[in-house]
Amino acid sequence: MLDEALKGEIQAAYRQVLESLDLTPRYGQRLMIAEIARTLAGIEADDSGRRLSNEHVCVLEAGTGTGKTLAYLLAALPVAKARGKRLIVSTATVALQEQVLHQDLPSLQRHSGLSFDFALAKGRGRYLCVAKLDQALDGVEDNPTYSLFEQALESRAGDDFHGLVKELTEAYGSGRWEGDRDSWPVAIDDAHWRRLTTDHRQCTNRRCGHFSACAFFRARRHLDQADVIVANHDLVLADLSLGGGVVLPSPKDCIYIFDEGHHLPDKALEHFYHRFGVNATLRWLRTLKKSLTELNAALATQPTLVRLLAGFPELIASLEPRLGEAYGLGHQLADLPNGLPKSHDAETRHHRFAMGRAPEALRELASALLVPFAELARSLETMADILRESLDPDKATGLDREQAEPWLPLVSLLHGRALEAHALWQAMAADDTQGEPPQARWLTFDNQGGEAELTFSASPVSAAETLARYLWGSCYGAVVTSATLTALGRFERLQERAGLANRYRYQRLPSPFDYSKAVLSVPLEAVDPADREGHERAIVAFVEALGEKEAVLMLFSSRAQLRAVEKALPKTQRERVLAQDRLPKRELIERHRKRVDAGEGSIIFGLASFAEGIDLPGDYLTHVVITRLPFAVPDDPVGATLAEWIESRGGNPFMRISVPDASIKLVQACGRLIRKEDDRGRITLLDRRVLTRRYGRALLDSLPPFRREIDGQPQV
Repeated sequence: MLDEALKGEIQAAYRQVLESLDLTPRYGQRLMIAEIARTLAGIEADDSGRRLSNEHVCVLEAGTGTGKTLAYLLAALPVAKARGKRLIVSTATVALQEQVLHQDLPSLQRHSGLSFDFALAKGRGRYLCVAKLDQALDGVEDNPTYSLFEQALESRAGDDFHGLVKELTEAYGSGRWEGDRDSWPVAIDDAHWRRLTTDHRQCTNRRCGHFSACAFFRARRHLDQADVIVANHDLVLADLSLGGGVVLPSPKDCIYIFDEGHHLPDKALEHFYHRFGVNATLRWLRTLKKSLTELNAALATQPTLVRLLAGFPELIASLEPRLGEAYGLGHQLADLPNGLPKSHDAETRHHRFAMGRAPEALRELASALLVPFAELARSLETMADILRESLDPDKATGLDREQAEPWLPLVSLLHGRALEAHALWQAMAADDTQGEPPQARWLTFDNQGGEAELTFSASPVSAAETLARYLWGSCYGAVVTSATLTALGRFERLQERAGLANRYRYQRLPSPFDYSKAVLSVPLEAVDPADREGHERAIVAFVEALGEKEAVLMLFSSRAQLRAVEKALPKTQRERVLAQDRLPKRELIERHRKRVDAGEGSIIFGLASFAEGIDLPGDYLTHVVITRLPFAVPDDPVGATLAEWIESRGGNPFMRISVPDASIKLVQACGRLIRKEDDRGRITLLDRRVLTRRYGRALLDSLPPFRREIDGQPQV
């Protein structure tokens, strides 16, 4: 229960913020604070703080203007502190993360009367590895492990890299830079950064000679003291996939706030996707084989390492022909002669297995590959453990630190590769659970730059079970929020995708906006996109008829149509258009704002990414044009497998997946218009299917209560 002391603390902090910042209390915001506080304060726990109750998650749809960041921070922070838990605020985008970190939390700290500390959490790969920087400064080409392995995988960086190393060393050594990639004033090339960072397998932690100066562990020390940790969905999921508590605190000690929570299911799927490139694997196995002589010479004083190294030639010899067999079988299954796609202009081609079922010959091969990759992974893990222990002066392993340290990065890197290979072949050979959605399994053929590659892939089609077990089942409490969580006005689609139980609390909060200030129009010019040329002509004609001083965002579903419409416009109209990909997003938005400030018209042509996260309040956006209903064709292997499975059980994948998902995207697109209470304008739908198909009414009814004009006539 929410006791009076906690309730009073939250209410007092809210009043103080409103008074200090001269804000008007919002009904939806007050409801959100109350709902979060009731849910989190009502969690039952034992004397050790372990959660006992199972109604510890609330899911809140709160539209733009609700003030949800302030609401969830004010409600959750006092509860988290009172229960001895850490508050993890996770976002999907960098823009929102920066807003929470640099605006919302500092403002709350200054104006609420609440005492708390906060920090940003990033993965190890965003930080400089001082040991690698030191190696690079000394001349990385002389490092035997680098010359044996990493040079075989990366192009030589030349003088640019060495110049960068000197700059980074001087800035880090003088304290002007804290070793965070994102805070370096210019973008650092990915190939350069890979040579200067590390991962959890290669890092030697306290055994590293540079531990006291380590950028990552310096940031971690601040993290350990923080009451609020700002992260992103990828980092939270990566931490969970490692067992939890590796980068972030243990889930049982955390209350999570997932802002932009509608992204969580897709982000989760990305973390459980396995892939295996045949030629890439053959390359690193051959590199390992070439390095065995030097490895044996360097580590000859350690008997276990000598024994493990002695087994590698036979392991590699058993893997190489089987991988050749996998390459040939893949081409045979996809009917691809000579290893090239049938269409020579296509650089990438997928071959998906129906219902996710790998053919028997492939399952047998996968089973045969499982054992040697498992053995290789175990051997490399044992080697890495011995090398890591050899860095500890209190451990006697038979190796000096000087012998072990240069080889640990190589062995750890190979261990990671072997684990990834084992996971893929395990997924390829596994039987799917009866009655549950299957895994998607497919082959990808790449012929880029004339170098052919065959990649085997496997992925769950839903992350629901994984999220239910490892996130919702293991955390102390959680809040999921976003402006768009419902599909067709209901939470069922999100529950199905994110593994959220019916017993959790769900609420749609009222918006502070008066949507009658905007008009939703389906004009006479709207055409069914099935008539591609007619639809394109209608869009061109509509753009030509736009007012000279309108501020317009026109959203397209395909890049090809965007380009075709842009090309078909008269020169005078084309000059008003700012098209996505022609300019960086930030510069495009800046040019649009300048044109509006100068009293000129401006038209942005954008794709799906512009339907979310674009904030152009007031006169900067007065007209949103949606050229086509945002149906996603489930032609990617994961979506196609799920659709096939639903159909096999008598379901309609279009109505179960495509329509609800289009509803969410349509709400997001319409949400670009009304960003503040006094905003007004027009939304035009140029897709006639919203009037002629049976799902059209459901899509229109899921939108905010705009005034409507259909075929030029106002609707009552």
